[in-house]
Amino acid sequence: MKKRNYHRKEIYGSLIAAAVASTLAVPTVSWAQTADATLRGSAPANSEITAKDVATGAVRRSKAGADGSYTLVGMPPGTYRVDAGPGTETVVTLTVASTATLDLATGAAAAPEGTLEEIIIKATRLVEVKTSEIGGTVSLKQIETVPQVSRNFLEFADLVPGMAFTQDAQGHTSLRAGGQNTSSTNVFIDGVGQKSYVKEGGVSGQFSSQGNPFPQLAIGEYKVITSNYKAEYDQISSAAITAETKSGTNDFHGEVFGNYTNDAWRAQTPSEVAADKRIPSKEKQFGFAVGGPIIRDQVHFFFTYEGKRFSTPVAVVPGVSGITSLLPADVAAQFGPADKAFTENLYFGKLDWEPTDRDRFELSAKIRKEDQIDNVGDQTAASSGIDTKNDDKRIAARWQRSADRWFNELLVTYEDSFNSPSARSLGNGSTYTFQPSNDKNIVSVGPASPLSTQNKGQKGTALQDDLTFSNLSWHGDHTVKLGVKYKQIKLTAADALDINPQFFYDVNVSGTATLPWKTFFTNPVPGLTPTAESKNNQFGTYIQDDWAVTHQLTLNLGIRWDYEKTPSYLDYVTPANVVAALNGPNPDSTAPLGQTYAQALALGGVNVNDYISNGHNRSANTNEWQPRLGFSFDINGDQKHVVFGGIGRAYDRNLYDYLQLEQTKASLPELTVFFQGLPGHGCTAATASKTCVAWDPKYLNGLANLQALVAGSNAGHEVDAINNHLKAPYSDQFSLGMRNKVGDWHTTATLAYIHSKDGFGFTLGNRYPSGAFWLNGGQPWGNGVPGFGALIIGNNGIETKTKQILLSAEKPYTESSGWGASFAYTYTSAEGNRDINEHYSFDEATLGQYPFIASNAAAKHRLVASGVIRGPWNLTIGGKLTLATPIPVNDIACFLPGGVHFPTGSNCTPIAATPPDIFGYHSIDLQVTKNIELPSNQTAYVRLDALNVLDSHNYSDRLTNWGSNGVLNRTPVKYNTTGNISGVPLTIRLTAGYKF
Repeated sequence: MKKRNYHRKEIYGSLIAAAVASTLAVPTVSWAQTADATLRGSAPANSEITAKDVATGAVRRSKAGADGSYTLVGMPPGTYRVDAGPGTETVVTLTVASTATLDLATGAAAAPEGTLEEIIIKATRLVEVKTSEIGGTVSLKQIETVPQVSRNFLEFADLVPGMAFTQDAQGHTSLRAGGQNTSSTNVFIDGVGQKSYVKEGGVSGQFSSQGNPFPQLAIGEYKVITSNYKAEYDQISSAAITAETKSGTNDFHGEVFGNYTNDAWRAQTPSEVAADKRIPSKEKQFGFAVGGPIIRDQVHFFFTYEGKRFSTPVAVVPGVSGITSLLPADVAAQFGPADKAFTENLYFGKLDWEPTDRDRFELSAKIRKEDQIDNVGDQTAASSGIDTKNDDKRIAARWQRSADRWFNELLVTYEDSFNSPSARSLGNGSTYTFQPSNDKNIVSVGPASPLSTQNKGQKGTALQDDLTFSNLSWHGDHTVKLGVKYKQIKLTAADALDINPQFFYDVNVSGTATLPWKTFFTNPVPGLTPTAESKNNQFGTYIQDDWAVTHQLTLNLGIRWDYEKTPSYLDYVTPANVVAALNGPNPDSTAPLGQTYAQALALGGVNVNDYISNGHNRSANTNEWQPRLGFSFDINGDQKHVVFGGIGRAYDRNLYDYLQLEQTKASLPELTVFFQGLPGHGCTAATASKTCVAWDPKYLNGLANLQALVAGSNAGHEVDAINNHLKAPYSDQFSLGMRNKVGDWHTTATLAYIHSKDGFGFTLGNRYPSGAFWLNGGQPWGNGVPGFGALIIGNNGIETKTKQILLSAEKPYTESSGWGASFAYTYTSAEGNRDINEHYSFDEATLGQYPFIASNAAAKHRLVASGVIRGPWNLTIGGKLTLATPIPVNDIACFLPGGVHFPTGSNCTPIAATPPDIFGYHSIDLQVTKNIELPSNQTAYVRLDALNVLDSHNYSDRLTNWGSNGVLNRTPVKYNTTGNISGVPLTIRLTAGYKF
């Protein structure tokens, strides 16, 4: 046989040089990490390595080098019969997005023979230990046996330390890592990022949704990486989830299921107990999956459908306690329990074709359609509810080509994802505010705000190519991966509709005022469209080297570069009348003679030229270089004790929901008009203007009457302006840890630190003539842009700092032992300079003036334990325990006496406090499944889930009383024991299913 060492030192050097040159020469960004696995190790020198998927017949081949090292890449997770010649054959199971080590020595035990199920059961599951990444894998066994509240496959991510999956009082689900917001995450399904570019939530379609981003029946298993991911991961600054979907096999298999619960099968919520009223509710979830061969060993199909039909109980509670009797009777009657409906239909289909053992083609499609009543609960009554349409369509076509020493993946994708809420009724809405507490919101009733009707989403295509070189030798063995991606995505944002004026009514100890003290409404500008659109171009490139320096030391070295062009932000032109007003005379009567408005802002640290765009003075960032460096050291060379760590930078995106506001606010201004005669609001005849007018009952009789107040004028029109030098948010990540294998247990202990910077937020740009932001305890709300309204400026400046201790222990389930368990403990010390959910910050002059306080992003202590055991009579018993300390409240505390101010000039200050309770969330969930074996490998099953078996009241509403007369309350935050809860009360759910 011809010798094939290829002079690998020389070839390796030339390949790296060519890869770097080609990578930098192509203008590109966005990576998607493949969900496929990599198998590497040693085998007889120059032997041919063959790995055959025992379920599908797919084959992967590679050549071992002269030193015996080999690498197989692009392997879909599954069970493989691996062979490097006589006496080396073995059967192993590879997990999703992993790099596993398998040494193929002669004289090994023969691979098991038998049926497919028998082979899989006897296969050795390889655990990835030689990686610098922090995280873990959620197995199919855990997905099938661990109790679950939502049937959202991401719910199991909190089995990995550092992750928190939550379901709020309205049933909305979210996934968060550490001290960062939900938008910082990204989910990759079959290597395709599901990033939301417009709305919050991280995953498209997941903002304020009770639904699932993907049918759970289609998910095989997935990997959770909390930080220090490799260079192929993009558009992310906290956690990455990468999942592999199921494929058809050489045997026909399928499943059908349905589950049900209703209000008779659950305990009452605290609000129902307080109101002595049970709200009818129900949950139905159902679906099926089927897959099999079209041509055995070559062509397979898989299809699944899942549906949801929910009616969810919520609670409407006052924002100020003890004042219900002061409200009108018809308003007070809207407090208490309420319900909201939700419908979801999810479809996923996949075809795969392997015409040769070198080529694999895949075509897949997902359709997600949701309709939900939302925006009900807390301080919003059911009469102010909205109806939200949430649609997400995705198509992916993939070609994988493998050779002995390289593997290439070409991927073409299409996505169309839109979230479209709308008011459920038309007319006047009413909001009641408590005057003694700085007009704090009590409740909103009636038709929803014009801001409730929106249309936001993304639509476009992407082309990417990832090339991997394996078995390269130079001072060790290298697997080098590089790639490039180009994406064209059209972003759309309609922020409001010209409907439903809102009127605000004072409430004080004397009762409720009969006349409103202000109104909020929209006023369209003729000739301008309130819908913003941007045809974005995204580019990216990376190179990643996984370098096995020795059998013990592995280095993960990578760098990526991202670029995004957002034309609607870059090409935006500030209206000429706004520019003239900014540079015109300051109309304030106390302003020095000849002072311009811009000069007053400059005295307060605001340079108007930073916010005036001429369509040519903004440019996209080109400096998003992201080095990612990691290592792992196998102390004894037996994969039992591995030290690992890493350092890296990762850039995310600015959400289009904020970038579009310059355009939509100018096209459909939102106005606030004050009415004279009500004390405490600074609106009298002496100060009357077009934003401060005498009351007339006609204002309740049509939006046109309100709009006539500002006809032909810009008075009250808010001016939104974004900094011309906007940057993308990013995080710097550091970690050090150790993995250990002790008997059947795999343990990990990690120290991690993440510092995120350049988060985006809006502040008030107004300044007094002196440049002051505070004067006699008041803000310059009356000092807006001359002839317009307030100046709202957008800047980078939000930061978070997160320190974590991450501990995990897992004993995987095996058929021989009949049980499995996992423990995930996270200690988090997180602080930030803003509420993690807030992007409008009007309580300080700049984002930089906000102090770092305990963050409301994460609990300090969180423990999640799960277990499964095979019981008698074909029973499977599973359980999950979740314990978390209370999450801090981030607020503005106003407790100084009149005339006394903090150094900023305000009598209020940003503050954080935590309820004194031991637990903020605690729940025990259990399930028992009875399997009924039928002929021909068919199984019927009945499953009973008991969720929150102790009926723990996981209160989500908090009451605050920060103190008064300069004395801070010792317990300023308490839970509202008659308000909403997170998760569910004690709930029994019945599931029945059939598998074949």
